[in-house]
Amino acid sequence: MSTNRREFLGHATSAALFGVMPLALTPTAAAAAGGSDDEWDVSWADRLTGKHKAVFDCPEVESGYGVWRASIWAQQYRDVLKVKPNDMAMVIILRHNGIVLAMQQAFWDKYKIGETKKVLHPVTQQATDRNPVLLSSARNEVPAAIDPYALDRFMARGGVVLACNLALRDCVDLIQKQENVSPEEARTRAIAFMVPGVILQPSGVFAAVRAQEAGCSYVRAS
Repeated sequence: MSTNRREFLGHATSAALFGVMPLALTPTAAAAAGGSDDEWDVSWADRLTGKHKAVFDCPEVESGYGVWRASIWAQQYRDVLKVKPNDMAMVIILRHNGIVLAMQQAFWDKYKIGETKKVLHPVTQQATDRNPVLLSSARNEVPAAIDPYALDRFMARGGVVLACNLALRDCVDLIQKQENVSPEEARTRAIAFMVPGVILQPSGVFAAVRAQEAGCSYVRAS
């Protein structure tokens, strides 16, 4: 195990033991159904209230660590700076190679994403076929201390998760080629595979700039 990974997991586990960090945002909407380019849900920016705001840009899979870092930051601000939950807001952007983190396990299983992307388990660093941001101790996939960092837990606490429409095209192309369906049908299926609550945006760059305009500090998280 590398020193960097040991340090990261040490910080993650320590922060988790302090308990789940409630966030200040209202629950996110379901993933956009897709359609013409003028039908995007950008209302999430209006919900970014509070003094401390950050956007975590995740263009790589990197065992899901980029997603974990958002929750770790919130926990550390609470513990070190004594910041109240309603004074914080955060956004995660899943784009480029990281778009597969926005997809449900069924997509990973059907299209062998773990094998294709050579994904490593965030704790064991062994090859895995599981989406690393959807792991759960209930399935004996990670220690219980890691549960709060899962993508669905993050959204349940009110965190905003955005996905890049341009990167989603890779998933659409994969479905189209393997299932021999039209581009329109492939896109419909790809969107149906997205984790509920993830909001599709025109691009990851669009989302990153919009979040910063709304007052978020930018963090390259993976």
